[in-house]
Amino acid sequence: MSSATTTTTSAASRRSALSDPGYQAFVILRTGFTVAPILFGLDKFANLLVDWPAYLAPWINDIVPGSAQAAMYAVGVIEIVAGLAVALAPRFGGWLVAGWLAGIIVNLLTIPDYYDIALRDFGLLLGAVALARLAQRYNDKRRSH
Repeated sequence: MSSATTTTTSAASRRSALSDPGYQAFVILRTGFTVAPILFGLDKFANLLVDWPAYLAPWINDIVPGSAQAAMYAVGVIEIVAGLAVALAPRFGGWLVAGWLAGIIVNLLTIPDYYDIALRDFGLLLGAVALARLAQRYNDKRRSH
């Protein structure tokens, strides 16, 4: 049985957490790094946003079995899993997304004229690392309320 004091304290601590800028940053990054990888992963199957196989470095295409589009299907599955990992376990998922982005950056740096996208993805990598670090503090705190 819960008392009015416990309910009031719990509500007050939730309000306090929601007003914490660090917690707000954690929620924003967690939401973004959940939704974006899932949407980009799904688009690897439709190619609505861009022609994804064009972003696969020729040397990688030479070593993966099948076509570049088949490789993009595998990439799509990995990205969907990474987004779900962020949603369910952001301390792990943030590092998973950061590692995945590091691989994407290496791929892009080996394709001429894709350096701007590699730089953008480096910024995303930093955001994923920040998410993982914030999750260490805020994800555990959220569960204890």
